[in-house]
Amino acid sequence: MKYATRLATMLIAGAPLLAMAAPGNAEERTRPTVYGGQLTRSVTGENGNYSGTTTRMGANGATYTSSGQCVSGIVDRCARSYSATGPNGSTVTGKHATAVGPWRVRTARSATGPEGRRALTLRRLVP
Repeated sequence: MKYATRLATMLIAGAPLLAMAAPGNAEERTRPTVYGGQLTRSVTGENGNYSGTTTRMGANGATYTSSGQCVSGIVDRCARSYSATGPNGSTVTGKHATAVGPWRVRTARSATGPEGRRALTLRRLVP
């Protein structure tokens, strides 16, 4: 049951990236945010390989940038890196990778805070 829950979580997290891309197509969308900022997303993909970027700019000068890539196969893999800068200039960066295979799910996350402190999480889930 845990495997199915983790797989569903990965699919839900990756669905916006995969849903926007049709085979061989590139798509970009820009829209305003509720508090006066702007959100831009672009996705490209073909034959089970998808990549995309998201940029969010806040009205107060804060920015968030994320880029990711998913590759499908016997083991489905997704990786994402992100960077956020607050209005005061403090920055947080991180990476997240997930691999879903027929026998297990593996995830790795790392984040580096504004003072250079780093957090790392590794998980291996077996159904």
